[in-house]
Amino acid sequence: MGLKCAASTHTEEVERERARQTGQRPPLTQINEQHERKTTMQIGMIGLGRMGLNMAERIKGAGHQVVGYDLDPDSGRDVDSLEALVGALQAPRAIWVMVPAGKPTEETIGCLYDLLEPGDLVIDGGNTHFTQDMEHAKLLSERGIGLVDVGTSNGIWGKERGYALMAGGSDEDFERILPILEALKPEGENGLVHAGGIGAGHYAKMVHNGIEYGMMQALAEGYAIMQASPLVKNPDQVAASWREGSVIKSWLLDLMVKALQEDPGLEHIAGKADESGEAKWMIQDALKLGVPVPVTTASLYARQGSKISDPITMKVVSALREQFGGHPIAKE
Repeated sequence: MGLKCAASTHTEEVERERARQTGQRPPLTQINEQHERKTTMQIGMIGLGRMGLNMAERIKGAGHQVVGYDLDPDSGRDVDSLEALVGALQAPRAIWVMVPAGKPTEETIGCLYDLLEPGDLVIDGGNTHFTQDMEHAKLLSERGIGLVDVGTSNGIWGKERGYALMAGGSDEDFERILPILEALKPEGENGLVHAGGIGAGHYAKMVHNGIEYGMMQALAEGYAIMQASPLVKNPDQVAASWREGSVIKSWLLDLMVKALQEDPGLEHIAGKADESGEAKWMIQDALKLGVPVPVTTASLYARQGSKISDPITMKVVSALREQFGGHPIAKE
């Protein structure tokens, strides 16, 4: 990411300074007392891209304060550096990291390790591998900094409809950021779960994405065989008819129909669909656990095969990925 970070130089109370010297987080009662005195929460948001910016807007809409940072000066950011972001937040801080998994996340957490202080909390809302969450938590704990991993779903629709959130971390840290999570989740009882300890949130999101692969592939194959059959005169209308009264009625089906209305037969979409990694991770862990996952495996292979062919199935999958997540599609 090309991040530049320097150690923070904030003045702390005696108790916090002692915590810094011992590498321990301040007493939970102290954090809770400061949290309870606030009528709204303050949070930092790193990454104001396709999802991060919409999430920040939804949080603000719930009455909370968001300080945003992004490398792009035209992103609508509030501060121009990670150091400025940390300086703009009151301790104990909570910072949501919404950047791509891998090197961008690694560099960001490395910088926050240097900048943050005991009692602060990092929330990784990207698609980090669950084993890396454990490594990050161990690293941050050396400075008395907490970590919550949050698998986040609903792409570009989340600002309007809310996000499905799967959190991993301690009970105390989950409760601490609950007002932010409740601001992001959809209305109603569902959409938010404390899945378990560190790594559980991203593990649940990994499984969620594996299921998503299989569901999209099933819709794509069904449409492809109807298009190939001489008996079905209008596959698009058949798909649309399933939206009511059908056992396969779903939001993904709605999105497929929407894509077909915008581009009948998906003639202008190339039959190539990328794979983001989570299904592959799910299959790898399933092999370790001895759990057969043939549907997820087949759907992953289908996407990989789309790189060398151009089947209608991958046109459907590519169209769906654009519809629910704003992912780029290859045009013919």
